[in-house]
Amino acid sequence: MNDPADKLFEAKLSDLTYRAEHSGAGVFSHFLDERQCVLAEQWCSRNCGGLRYLLWGGFPEARRKMLAVYPDYCQDYIMEGFPMVCLSFSYRNEDSLTHRDFLGSFMGARLKRETIGDIITGEGLTQAFVTDVAAKDLSSAVTKIGRVGVKVSTDLPFQMDTSQEFKEISGTVASLRLDCVVSLAANVSREKAAGLIRSDKVEVNHFPPSGVSQEICEGDVLSIRGSGRFILSGIGGETKKGRVHINLRKFI
Repeated sequence: MNDPADKLFEAKLSDLTYRAEHSGAGVFSHFLDERQCVLAEQWCSRNCGGLRYLLWGGFPEARRKMLAVYPDYCQDYIMEGFPMVCLSFSYRNEDSLTHRDFLGSFMGARLKRETIGDIITGEGLTQAFVTDVAAKDLSSAVTKIGRVGVKVSTDLPFQMDTSQEFKEISGTVASLRLDCVVSLAANVSREKAAGLIRSDKVEVNHFPPSGVSQEICEGDVLSIRGSGRFILSGIGGETKKGRVHINLRKFI
């Protein structure tokens, strides 16, 4: 980890492990973003020793998760110990509310981003995972999201559809170099794609790439600022001119 922020995060993980070792109980982080989840997984696999660890965000497909570090004998009840609450916000079906609307209201209530997990919106119902402390604040303080009146509940089980929608993109590229794949994904020239990469506007699996020539593999996730998130879902054969058929899925 060369980034100062990553070094600080590593120190927090070390402290978490130390407290789990000396307390003999499970110790939990705040909500981690996707990149931090990857870093935590890597760090814990090397440094947790005899301790166990688990990342959980309230449902299997969650992107933002808490990290639990705990002794082996806590295994049977660690899932019940995560200090998070599923808040349910009900409103009229005709009132359209977005993820941004909810996040903006939560931040407007002076919550830190690390206290907020995934927010899944739907018709007439949105469910959000927040820390137990944040849940108390929101339950009593939030009566509106934007201009829409909402009713807040803490006793509904999580029931939202979390299946991801994609837009399918297919085409051919000169090679599986990052600049070639970004060119197809963002629908820009290869030169402009290289510029996006060099200006730190592209991430591969939540990390900065090594360069424009980094080779991309099936299953890799690309984040392109201004264009969205994509997964390389398939690699096919070559054309007569040696170009490679690939399939991308753009997260909607």
